[in-house]
Amino acid sequence: MSESPSHRFSLDKTVFYPALLLLFGGISLVLVLPSGGTSPFVALQSVIVATASWFYVLIVALIAVLVFVVAISRYGDIKLGPDHAEPDYGFLSWFSMLFAAGVGVGLLFYGVAEPVMHFLSPPVGEGGTSAAAAEGIQLAYLHWGFNAWATYAAVAMVLAYFSYRHNLPLTLRSAFYPLIGDRIYGPLGASVDVFAVVCTTCGISVSLGLGVLQINTGLNYLFDVPIDVWVQVVLIFATMAVATVSVIMGLDSGIKRLSEINTVLAVALLLLILLAGPTALLLSGTLQNFGGYIASVVPRTFDLYVYAPTDWLGNWTIFYWGWWISWTPFVGIFVARISRGRTIREFLIGVTVVPTLFVCLWLGVLGGSGIDLIMNQGVSELGEAILSNPAVGLFRFLEFLPASQLLSVICLGMIVIFFVTSADSGAMVLNMLSAHGRDDTPALQRSIWTLVIAVAASALLLGGGLQALQAATIASALPFAIALLGAFWGFAKAIHVDGTKREAVSTPPPLPEQGEHWQERLRNLFQYPADSAVRAFQKHTVVPAMHAFASELTDHGVDSLVTDGAGNGARLEVYHGDEVDFVYAVHEKSHSLPDVTLAAKEPAEVMGGGSFSRAEVHLAEGGQDYDVMGWSQEQIIVDILNRYEDHLHFLHLQRQ
Repeated sequence: MSESPSHRFSLDKTVFYPALLLLFGGISLVLVLPSGGTSPFVALQSVIVATASWFYVLIVALIAVLVFVVAISRYGDIKLGPDHAEPDYGFLSWFSMLFAAGVGVGLLFYGVAEPVMHFLSPPVGEGGTSAAAAEGIQLAYLHWGFNAWATYAAVAMVLAYFSYRHNLPLTLRSAFYPLIGDRIYGPLGASVDVFAVVCTTCGISVSLGLGVLQINTGLNYLFDVPIDVWVQVVLIFATMAVATVSVIMGLDSGIKRLSEINTVLAVALLLLILLAGPTALLLSGTLQNFGGYIASVVPRTFDLYVYAPTDWLGNWTIFYWGWWISWTPFVGIFVARISRGRTIREFLIGVTVVPTLFVCLWLGVLGGSGIDLIMNQGVSELGEAILSNPAVGLFRFLEFLPASQLLSVICLGMIVIFFVTSADSGAMVLNMLSAHGRDDTPALQRSIWTLVIAVAASALLLGGGLQALQAATIASALPFAIALLGAFWGFAKAIHVDGTKREAVSTPPPLPEQGEHWQERLRNLFQYPADSAVRAFQKHTVVPAMHAFASELTDHGVDSLVTDGAGNGARLEVYHGDEVDFVYAVHEKSHSLPDVTLAAKEPAEVMGGGSFSRAEVHLAEGGQDYDVMGWSQEQIIVDILNRYEDHLHFLHLQRQ
């Protein structure tokens, strides 16, 4: 997929300037407050945990149910784009990018640390036992598995559907179109995107600020680089410099390539750890714990520890649920951007089930290896180091593997690349939010946001405001989750309309005239016209047929318009006021020959170098994948009539 950046800035001033003003005003306020403004936000987070934990749990559960129901329903066949759209990216590239933007660096940070921490300090019961070992890994599965990815997938699905199916801008405001209609183009819609810009920038800044702590820790562990705040600021700007280069290179050459490299490295690291450790034990434990996770995912999702209150719930599960929700404007837009052309079912399975399987394998191998070292091999110092500083957990764990120094360097490189991919994909999303959903803006405009992220993260790191901003980001998930409920309701109504329209098809396209001889029909099968022949057919047959149909509609008091696109196809639009309008278009589309040997049987000027053209029918929902080339004017009229009859049937079903 090629990118052709414009040479002119395309700013949405109603989003860009208010967002920057609020963002840096809020950061300045945090920095001037005592202790980096931590206390008020931490207190707010504590109040939310105490009074609204049930709501976070309910939202996450409802989203998971929504994703599951839509995936298995008849609506799963609807494409995120026109009916004729094909995926922009292959599966490996697609998975690599969504994984890198979604959770990649977090799994490097917590892959060993989180299962070990739950193993040593579980929410209930005694730590360090075999039961706690299974509990620790399964709790990590809960936090990083299906529920997390379903949250991302649900928002991305809504955004991709309205953007690619209904031609709305790929920004957060489009998710609320069913609720506020065309007001998404006004101040109300702009305020939604401002909120998304502020939340995304804060989330990435916090992630980047916390991430450089792990990079600094790794550099200290490997090369004795001092752990110092100014070192971390340098690391932030160095990381963002690389991210800027990636942003300038574009999605295909930058983010995609880096994501693919890191996916290969992650799989290689996983296999090395699996083979170097107790392979049979790790595979058996991963399988057993995955079964336990699947069997208990519903009760664990709803477990609020009502009868055994513990701070663990707020520090872990509720924190994760708020964090995933607060990150959905960023990850949702990015995942939607790379998912055009996939069916809803394929999309939901690809964004939830596949990453969950990989995450469970990752946590099972790394976390299981760490627990095995502590529980079965007596390496208690590993657990103590992780409890003291989770950032060093991965590097301390690698000490017990062959070629630990080399593996540590590779892991450090992976951490950096994952942060770069998170940063550049975040900058791309911020640019889209402030540019009417476009990502083909000039390089300088796209680079502004990498600088904004670097400055924000550095200022907070120097001023001690990261914890405050982290708490504020989690708290922002509460109002956003409430708004999401309305967006999901609107999406459900929209796909119901789409599904109803698909079911309204009652008549097939007309068959060729039945009286023609079979030899003539066979001869027509081997006619492979050039594009000029198709355009002539559109001009002399299709357009007159459309005009004839439109004229008859006028006699019945129905408004319509016929457009000869001069290269873009012929188009008939029939207007129905506040109801859904009818569209019938015929587009010229080039195809390869069904049999390459046929190229030798036709003149070169006819075959067009081994390809031919078809006159394909398109409706409002996209291409219908059938060819009307060679049909008579009467047959075209009958086909339009059949399709229009289906449309009226659809409008009838809508009113039932």
